[in-house]
Amino acid sequence: MKFENPATENPIDQMKVVGKPHDRIDGPLKTTGTAHYAYEWHDEQPNAAYGYIVGAGIAKGRIQSIDLSAAQKAPGVITIVTAENAGPLGKGEKNPAKLLGGPEIDHYHQAIAVVVAESFEQARAAAELIAVDYHRATGAYDLAAEKPSVTTPPKEEPDKSVGDFASAFAASAVKHDAVYTTPDQSHMAMEPHASMSVWEGEKLTIWTSNQMVDWCRSDLCLTLKLPKENVRVVSPYIGGGFGGKLFVRSDSVLAALGARAAKRPVKIALQRPLIPNNTTHRPATIQHIQIGTDKTGRISAISHESWSGNVSGGPPETAVQQSELLYAGANRHTGLRLATLDLPEGNAMRAPGEAPGLMALEIAIDEMAEKAGVDPIEFRVLNDTQVDPANLERFFSRRQLVQCLRTGAEKFGWGSRNPKPAQVRDGRWLVGIGVAAGFRNNLVMKSGARVHLDAQGIVTVETDMTDIGTGSYTIIAQTAAEMLGVPLENVVVRLGDSDFPVSAGSGGQWGANSSTAGVYAACVKLREAIASKLGFDANTAVFADGQVKMDGKSANLKDAAADGKLSAEDSIEFGDLEKKFQQSTFAAHFVEVGVDAATGETRVRRMLAVCAAGRILNPKTARSQVIGAMTMGVGAALMEELAVDTRLGYFVNHDLAAYEVPVHADIPAQEVIFLDDTDPVSSPMKAKGVGELGLCGVSAAIANAVYNATGVRVRDYPVTLDKLLKGLPELI
Repeated sequence: MKFENPATENPIDQMKVVGKPHDRIDGPLKTTGTAHYAYEWHDEQPNAAYGYIVGAGIAKGRIQSIDLSAAQKAPGVITIVTAENAGPLGKGEKNPAKLLGGPEIDHYHQAIAVVVAESFEQARAAAELIAVDYHRATGAYDLAAEKPSVTTPPKEEPDKSVGDFASAFAASAVKHDAVYTTPDQSHMAMEPHASMSVWEGEKLTIWTSNQMVDWCRSDLCLTLKLPKENVRVVSPYIGGGFGGKLFVRSDSVLAALGARAAKRPVKIALQRPLIPNNTTHRPATIQHIQIGTDKTGRISAISHESWSGNVSGGPPETAVQQSELLYAGANRHTGLRLATLDLPEGNAMRAPGEAPGLMALEIAIDEMAEKAGVDPIEFRVLNDTQVDPANLERFFSRRQLVQCLRTGAEKFGWGSRNPKPAQVRDGRWLVGIGVAAGFRNNLVMKSGARVHLDAQGIVTVETDMTDIGTGSYTIIAQTAAEMLGVPLENVVVRLGDSDFPVSAGSGGQWGANSSTAGVYAACVKLREAIASKLGFDANTAVFADGQVKMDGKSANLKDAAADGKLSAEDSIEFGDLEKKFQQSTFAAHFVEVGVDAATGETRVRRMLAVCAAGRILNPKTARSQVIGAMTMGVGAALMEELAVDTRLGYFVNHDLAAYEVPVHADIPAQEVIFLDDTDPVSSPMKAKGVGELGLCGVSAAIANAVYNATGVRVRDYPVTLDKLLKGLPELI
């Protein structure tokens, strides 16, 4: 199905099932332990051996020698695979660094061997017996040190300019010019990266934890030099990803290599201390923002430049993209700079680009509002735009940022906020309120599905779409139930298998909208087959209550499959509507904090997110996504930071003991409001994504609230107490 024009009225608009807060249909499986995650397919392969990955002990250099003799003699060891005996390997398109290193080392904890043994404990013990002699080379590990030498943009990301920023900024009545930094961050998903591989001749089946089944399969084929038809990837349940499982990682490749060498199934779960340096992370940024306004606070000039670093061939952190679209201003400039660093690979983490970009921009907007003497909400409203600032003929398909701000301000009690910092106390606590805008572009991806109807009236949906805890199973079931007029309990959803049609996958906030649109397309075809079988016109027939009705006649839906199962397959393919319309999602985040007047300890007291993100397919699962994202924003604001050893080139705090994330005690009352934002330009579902929007802007709202509470402006995340102590007001 081609989607080339805005959607008109269709069966989804009935909203009998779609749009309702149904419980997750996979919930009982997960809460009873019967949902199989990647490491848990014991019933499929009860004789699986265990793999344990050895990571490189240097960040850059080469292996001079590797002695496996003691490990090979250790109890239970079946085989050990290294680059020397793995055979010729390729490299996936989405991996800038090799997933099995040696003799050259690209980064710290790059996999250099996998020990396969009868038990996990035996594999781990043997791995510690491997003796590696390295030649350590000099590397670049400090973004700030490399920044002065990086003066031009990457070829794929040229600077973007509109008007004459330099002249307009120089002539501005009010100016703001500041630098902000965000640190490296780790995904820290609850489920580690894990895979189990089985060979049958030249055919490989791999049960893994991966957000994008087809990407995984394609890059496995490139790495292992296999034809695509020889590889099957199965990933029905994923215990969190946040972008860290978008791509093939070492667990998948080495499980396959280990299984081939051992001639039996092998499973691997990356040990937690290996994950931050072995897999991907969100790269640190240094962001320079300049804003100029007239005397009333209207923006006349805005510039946002960002520096990030990555391994050779890795992408930049696109932290400026929201600044191209969020606020008006005739004279604009954005630019990315990418330093080559010898740290582990940087790549997508929940809301790449906008999340770190808004951490800086939305502080700068508050600072600019204060300088201009305008309330922070009124400043944002004053500079709102309904068109792409770089192309005034290109309107937003839907843009309700102002409504988000107004609704949130009333609900949160913004009117009672004291605009003068450090004025409100509650016992020992300095209390402040902050706001920030949220923005995330609405990305869409081609997505396919297959739908069956059987003689019992059961509808089965098959697609390689994944569920990373987001609720994919449920909203896909709701879509099929709505389209075919059956109860939700009559729909079976099968996900995460490369034998199924290729979907959009879970990433970039495109998963829910795109995958359900693909199911919609397949259901349209199945409706046609059913109507033809029963003697109805599919264009005018009504599918409801397990029946097909038209012109006073009706037939049971299941009768169409009386002679055998009916099946239909299709995909949604998006046209070029983005050329005419800018599609984005918007939010307003409100936060109240308390800061201990003596110690600088910050506690978030309450949070509110008001979101405009298209039709909300399931308010319950969508709310869960947003409050999870808000929690992640608390971590980014107050505690999360991968500490870089700039001498040896690795992340020091590479486990959950030292990399701090929010816990229950850190999170207060959270409230989410969804505005009615049905968007026919987006898809036949008229929906958009929401899972990443919930993060975008949260950290800046917290930083702004801390400033309102204390009068201390922190521009370097995380906002830890050491950055507040010197500026706190005198104790009373």
